[in-house]
Amino acid sequence: MSERIERWVEALARLTALAGGLVLTALVVITVISVTGRALVFAGLAPVPGDFELVEAGTAFAVFAFLPWCHLKRGNAVVEVLTMHFSDTANRFIEVVSNLMMLVLALLICWRHWLGTLDKQSYQETTFILQFPIWWAYAAGLFGAVVFVIVSVWCFWRSIVEYRSGSNVPISGELS
Repeated sequence: MSERIERWVEALARLTALAGGLVLTALVVITVISVTGRALVFAGLAPVPGDFELVEAGTAFAVFAFLPWCHLKRGNAVVEVLTMHFSDTANRFIEVVSNLMMLVLALLICWRHWLGTLDKQSYQETTFILQFPIWWAYAAGLFGAVVFVIVSVWCFWRSIVEYRSGSNVPISGELS
């Protein structure tokens, strides 16, 4: 059962990160086209209308899309100067505490992002040039925040299991 959940959580985090990567790739293409259009205005080309609005919204989505994958793969910063001198049990305990703190932070981010999305939706505010509702960008980021909460719950549970079983906790960069 635990392995099935882990595979499901990993697939969800991977797909979310891939979506973030695709959005970033599209933003690069839009930016190149827009800059080229600005440079070649004399030749009849033009920049992409609302390019900065698209980059702003897309980048916000991408950041939230990468958080779950980073956390799942233990890609967060680890200060090993001190912890390398601790016992395995102490490091497993630190992993449990840090995953609990990350879960609390993920829940807080998701909750506040949800309220921000509702707020933007209620005001019906749109972007200046493209006139798309700003809450759409918030909702896209909210998706990544929800996935971040799901992954954080799993990582907290995983660290508890590792603590109880006495298994070695891989350090940042060591993929299990």
